Amino acid sequence: MKDQEPDDCGFATALRAIGGKWKTSLLWALHLRPHRFAELRRVLPGISEKVLTQQLRQMEADGLVSRRDFDEVPPRVEYAITPLGLSLNDAVTAMSKWGKHHEAWKAHQETAA
Repeated sequence: MKDQEPDDCGFATALRAIGGKWKTSLLWALHLRPHRFAELRRVLPGISEKVLTQQLRQMEADGLVSRRDFDEVPPRVEYAITPLGLSLNDAVTAMSKWGKHHEAWKAHQETAA
């Protein structure tokens, strides 16, 4: 792991945890219910298998997602959001609300000009 400056405020750590194009979408999908890998590919059109695998591994390493291997033939693996992931989803929801408010403000500024 790279040496990183301490994150006194915690914001940079949070942004690293949700950084990337797909992590917030994965959090949202998994907060509804656990999903298998192929289900996540269908829910997130446009994501490649490679990227989905990378994102899920990173999120698992960060404690946001759990991976359950059912040890069956054919193989069955399910991904679920963890309590830590749920708490991050709450923060992302607040950021989403702020983003929508900001977009509305920008649109109002453009029409007022």
